[in-house]
Amino acid sequence: MPAVYARRIGMLASAAALTSLAVLANAPTAQAAPPAPISAAAARAYLATVTPTAEGSSSGYSRDLFPHWITQSGTCNTREVVLKRDGVNVVQDSSCAAVSGSWYSEYDGATWTAASDLDIDHMVPLAEAWRSGASSWTTAKRQQFANDLTRPQLIAVTDNVNQAKGDKDPAAWLPPRTAYRCTYVRMWVNVKQYWGLSIDSAEKTALTNVLNGC
Repeated sequence: MPAVYARRIGMLASAAALTSLAVLANAPTAQAAPPAPISAAAARAYLATVTPTAEGSSSGYSRDLFPHWITQSGTCNTREVVLKRDGVNVVQDSSCAAVSGSWYSEYDGATWTAASDLDIDHMVPLAEAWRSGASSWTTAKRQQFANDLTRPQLIAVTDNVNQAKGDKDPAAWLPPRTAYRCTYVRMWVNVKQYWGLSIDSAEKTALTNVLNGC
């Protein structure tokens, strides 16, 4: 190969490499997230085995029966661990409280810079879990469920959006940001499957309808 062409190819390759680096440098910061849920195919396969069960009663339910935001390590409780995990450039003080950082709420696409604007959502709400089988659990098991960092059960989101969700299942509420709905229902099914919680008929239909479009 003539030297001039070799030099030209080398220059083009260098320019391409620099362009790639520039694109990477300008790319948005990757958002932290809960543990990855099961795939849509796995969620559909599990739902196919589920016989719907009528939802139980809320009688006797209290959030106090699901001790949450327990200490995880040092001065850090579950809420602070999730805020650190789900945020970007999160700075914590000596008591583990998040004093600065940035959080992207997957439910509505909003970005926040104050931890006070965020709730930690229980993917499967505590009251929903109670009606789906957790009423028969020990308090120790309910505590594990309410502080589960291993499954995709906890996520930092805009506080008023979480409050709009309340204790509704996917038949009654889905994230307003439609791009996240596939992930949301995969998370929901993952948590219900792992914890052996029942699924009612309307809930199964809603989950299946979303998953069929994933």
